Amino acid sequence: MLLPMPLLLGLLDLVAAEPVVYFKEQFLDRDRWTNHWIESKNKSHFGKFVLSVIKFYGDLDKDKGLQTSQDARFYVLSARFEPFSNKDQFTVKHEQNIDCRGGYVNLFPDSLDQTDMHGDSEYKIMFGPDICGPGTKKVRVIFNYKGKNVLINKDIRCKDDELTHLYTLIVGPGNTYIDNLDYKGTWIHPEIDNPEYSFPDSSIYAYENLAILGLDLWQVKSGTIFDNFLITNDEAYAEEFGNETWGVTKAAEKQMKYKQDEEQRLKEEEEADKDEDEEEEEEDLLLARPRMSCGATTSLPGLD
Repeated sequence: MLLPMPLLLGLLDLVAAEPVVYFKEQFLDRDRWTNHWIESKNKSHFGKFVLSVIKFYGDLDKDKGLQTSQDARFYVLSARFEPFSNKDQFTVKHEQNIDCRGGYVNLFPDSLDQTDMHGDSEYKIMFGPDICGPGTKKVRVIFNYKGKNVLINKDIRCKDDELTHLYTLIVGPGNTYIDNLDYKGTWIHPEIDNPEYSFPDSSIYAYENLAILGLDLWQVKSGTIFDNFLITNDEAYAEEFGNETWGVTKAAEKQMKYKQDEEQRLKEEEEADKDEDEEEEEEDLLLARPRMSCGATTSLPGLD
C-alpha cells in the first residue's frame, strides 16, 4: 500500500513581523532536491528515497514528494538551513498517512555531520506519528533536555486511515504546546521537571543553532511520501502555506480514494458472482451426469 505523508514545519515569533522563511521544500523542481538533501553514508544498506506520488492524490504535481521505496529498511536523510533559535515559539505541522512504520521528523543542531547521521545522532526535537500494529498509534513529541530524551506527559493518538492529515505542534514559552490535528487542538502544559530546581524549567523547549531537518526512520513496509516542508517565523504564513498545499488537495484526494475504493468493491463483487456462477454450473453438471449401477447375477435352478 502506498501512503502519503506531506509535512509542514514552522518557527513562530511572538512579535509580529514580515514572514521569514528559513527552509521551504515542495519538491516541484523534479530531481533538484538531491542537491541539498544529504543521504547518510554511516551504513551501506540504508533505504532509498525516490520522488513519487501516491496512487490517489489531489494534484499530480503538488502531491509529489519523497517516498520510501524498500521494505524493512532504515532511512536516513537530512537537509541543512541557516541556524536559528526557537527561543519564542516553534511549530511543526505534519500531514501523514501511515500504516506500520515511523513517520516523524527530527530537528538537529548545526554541529551534526549529515554524512554520518544515524539512529543514535542526538536530535533536539522529534515530532510525528508512529504506528506499529494495534498497540502503537500515537504522535511522538520528544525534547532533548540536558542530553536526555524527555517525552510529553500526554498520549496523542494519530490518525490511521489512508488519507492525508495535517498535524501541528506549537511549542512556546513556559513549555506550553498545542497538538493540532487538521487544525483542531487544545493547549497543554507539559510537566517536565528540572531536577536542579523545585519548579518546572520554563526553557526546556528552547534551543540554539537548530540547522538541520532530518528523517531517521525504520519502515517494515515502505511507501510513505514526505512533502511540503516549511520553516518560518510566522504562524499565519505557516497556516496559509498549509491551506495552499494540504488544504487545496485533501478533498480531491478523498474523492479519488472513494472512487478507487468503489471500483475495487464492484470488481470484487463481480469476481465473487462469477465464482459463484461457476460453482453452480459445476454442481449442475454433476447432477446431470448419468449414474452407473452395478447389479449381481444369480443362477436359476435347472438351468445350470
